Amino acid sequence: MPKLRNDVARVLITGANGFIGKNLQLHLAAIPDVEVCLFTRDDMPETLGDHLVGVDIIFHLAGVNRPENPDEFATGNRGLTESLAKALADQATAGGTFPAVVYTSSTQATLDNPYGASKLGAEEALFDLSRAYGYPVFVFRLPNVFGKWSRPNYNSAIATFCHNIARDLPITVNNPAAQLTLVYVDDVMTEFLAILSGRRSAPAAGFFAEVPVTYQATVGEVVESLKSFRSSRKTLVIDPVGTGLTRALYATYVSYLPVDDFSYDIPAHTDSRGTFVEMLKTTDSGQFSYFTAHPGVTRGGHYHHTKTEKFLVVKGEARFGFRHMQTGERHELLTSGARPQVVESVPGWAHDITNVGSKEMLVLLWANEIFDRERPDTITNPI
Repeated sequence: MPKLRNDVARVLITGANGFIGKNLQLHLAAIPDVEVCLFTRDDMPETLGDHLVGVDIIFHLAGVNRPENPDEFATGNRGLTESLAKALADQATAGGTFPAVVYTSSTQATLDNPYGASKLGAEEALFDLSRAYGYPVFVFRLPNVFGKWSRPNYNSAIATFCHNIARDLPITVNNPAAQLTLVYVDDVMTEFLAILSGRRSAPAAGFFAEVPVTYQATVGEVVESLKSFRSSRKTLVIDPVGTGLTRALYATYVSYLPVDDFSYDIPAHTDSRGTFVEMLKTTDSGQFSYFTAHPGVTRGGHYHHTKTEKFLVVKGEARFGFRHMQTGERHELLTSGARPQVVESVPGWAHDITNVGSKEMLVLLWANEIFDRERPDTITNPI
């Protein structure tokens, strides 16, 4: 990590308006004492050296992915990076500072194509700079990067899939069995910020920095996950979206929703007792619901063999009644929205809940399994 001036880090981002650059800007905006300088396509390449004055760290993200002319690969990837390396070499010769350089290369640098060759040339320019002047250089050979703000119909299949599926548009999958190596943009950001904070040391020249969290999946598996996210609004069943690749894909998919789809309706079942609404069902952690009850109304009056539930009275006053199905032992408790308290149903105990207040009662409910009409495990038995 370069020495920071007055405890303020001055950061230069090239390619600042690209997918990774936009995400980096957002992350840096939440960090105090960071001054960000941007270099975009609107800036003339010959002004790049001027942007280096007083910089502590450079995130060199600029590059060409889909040019109209393949020759642009050489100028936009290798050429711009060579210009950056020369400007830094001149700065070192003049006794200037030695900012760290973080470069986003590609796994295609190992391939014999114009894009890969241009990325390989850019890598070599930075490694030569590091060897000659001791600049700390972090070169990441990134595989398929996905996440919010990646441009659909450009260079990310996942961005295109998310955009189209969220809008119920057709997608094209040539080979569902094709293997993908994926890296989530926020995992890239974690490594970038670790470098900024000094928690990552630069590898020796010629060696690569790595994002330790990557994912392996087929194209078909990714598409099925994304389609399941869309269908979950109707089935209410959501995949395990709290960890791993599914978590990252879900966050990415939701980021492509049109603003008109930020909300969706779910069914409500209303009768003389009140309303019951199922909000969300999970594949392995039960379901979430809520219900209301008018004053004097009793709900429940059943027992379970295995199913368990958690009740939280949000509004109103409730009396819970319990009766042991073998011994006949009874138990009663009172709770209200004024006191956050979870009440659990216990297998083998019949239970009910009565609104003992003067106003409508609102109760959140979690059950440890999705309700199965073929095997409901809910046996009527009034208290």
